[in-house]
Amino acid sequence: MSLAEAASRDILRLALEGLADRMQDSLLATALSPVAREGMDCAAALFLPDGRVLAQARSLPLLLGGMIPAIAGLLRAFPAATLAEGDGLLMNDPWTGGTHLPDLIVARPIFAAGAPVAIAATILHHQDLGGIAPGSVPPDAQSIFQEGLRLPPVKWRHAGVEDPGIATILAANTRTPAMLAGDLAAQWAAVSLAAREVAALATGMGTTAFAKGCAALLAEARQTLAQALAALPEGEAAAEDALEGDGRSPGAVPLRVTLRRLPGPRLAVDFTGSAPQTEGPVNAAPSGLLAACFCLLQRIAPQAPANHGLLDLLDLHLPEGSVVNPRFPAAVNARTATVKLACNALFAALARLSPRPAAAPNAGVAVVLSIGGVDGAGRRWIFTEIVAGGSGGRPDGPGLPGLSADVSNARNLPAEILETAAPIRVESIARRRGSGGAGLHPGGDGVRRIYRLLSGTAEISYRGERHLAGAPGAQGGGPGATATACILRADGTARQLPSKARIAWAAGERFVLETAGGGGWGPADKQGDES
Repeated sequence: MSLAEAASRDILRLALEGLADRMQDSLLATALSPVAREGMDCAAALFLPDGRVLAQARSLPLLLGGMIPAIAGLLRAFPAATLAEGDGLLMNDPWTGGTHLPDLIVARPIFAAGAPVAIAATILHHQDLGGIAPGSVPPDAQSIFQEGLRLPPVKWRHAGVEDPGIATILAANTRTPAMLAGDLAAQWAAVSLAAREVAALATGMGTTAFAKGCAALLAEARQTLAQALAALPEGEAAAEDALEGDGRSPGAVPLRVTLRRLPGPRLAVDFTGSAPQTEGPVNAAPSGLLAACFCLLQRIAPQAPANHGLLDLLDLHLPEGSVVNPRFPAAVNARTATVKLACNALFAALARLSPRPAAAPNAGVAVVLSIGGVDGAGRRWIFTEIVAGGSGGRPDGPGLPGLSADVSNARNLPAEILETAAPIRVESIARRRGSGGAGLHPGGDGVRRIYRLLSGTAEISYRGERHLAGAPGAQGGGPGATATACILRADGTARQLPSKARIAWAAGERFVLETAGGGGWGPADKQGDES
């Protein structure tokens, strides 16, 4: 490749990645729900007309990777060649490439010179899509039918206009119809922004040159990863972790992964040995595990463009009927902890395969709270919040407090936003000092949050992890502290919650949440400075 060709490729990469970030910024600026607008539980990406991912925004990895099979599912139902300008596609079905039901994927084809040149897509965690619990994430669900509205791929917009029948179905299956409509409008605005800008870019370059430039970007990712894989020794390494119950029963749910660095080079990721699918909702659709693997590949080759070229060198095996590839109609809403612990196992296996020292495991969970109720005046309210634990200590320094360090880098919600959305008072937001594992480089601390319900009644759906065993340390470091959650009643008594629970909440009671710390790195008798 000539210097001019390399420069042109790099300029195109910056243009596409910058546009994906602007799509993300558009989502954050126009979404109605706090979990999207403030918590950033949404993502944006660009795809080629055949469904290969071309460029991603910088967050959120769990959703970005999860969109890849979703777009493939949409295009199987509606091939790009059959679409027209202004068409909009919509889906959330986990068995057609989706994640879990609150995550709606919106896609729009992009045309230049009369032909499709790309697909713009967004994914957003919607506040409510029905089901047996406010927020559509019941931790005790036994079936997808208890979790809410399941949409197969549908053509949601024609020439930019929303199909009124689909709009009616959506509004009839949510506790928050105005918020759902507003967040979907934000998704459509983001993909429409991309449609305008990519069409202008491809027209200006010429569609043939644009296609060649996109192919060069995928080749760059593939080549960069191949070079990084070549630096790993051929062989295999395995690692395990386990969920603390499935929301229905307390028995451990093991996750096992084996990495094999194959000739070529290629990387095989095999989850054989993981638990069978569970009765409760910790099952993860394959899209979540692909997101975890995409995150792993980016860790192996951080300089590579985040596109489909990385996946060309991946062989992924997810046993059918397992917790990482459940059969219909399994409950799947609580898959976040499953994917995060799978990430920890992937990173641990990579550390055993690689000669380079790796960080200690992070807290292994992003607590998901979905709380809804009725205030003293009879008004219905609902919100979702994602609360991080600590990251693991590193070879070159301590872990960080209150930070997700893998696929789920959502933001915390400000107290002012929560207190505007619901009749609650946030009485404390604090670093849980000392909860990170001891070590030469201590693990990052978890956080402590206290919420008081001021009026009415509510129901809490709590999806946590690490209540029984903390994140392990590395290289002699100590484990992080375990997580806790409880309801403090007005009479001073406390009800401790397990790691997955659905519980009534009365006015005057406080909900206290303490997230887990990350594991420490290095011998604990050489404790570093955690400040």
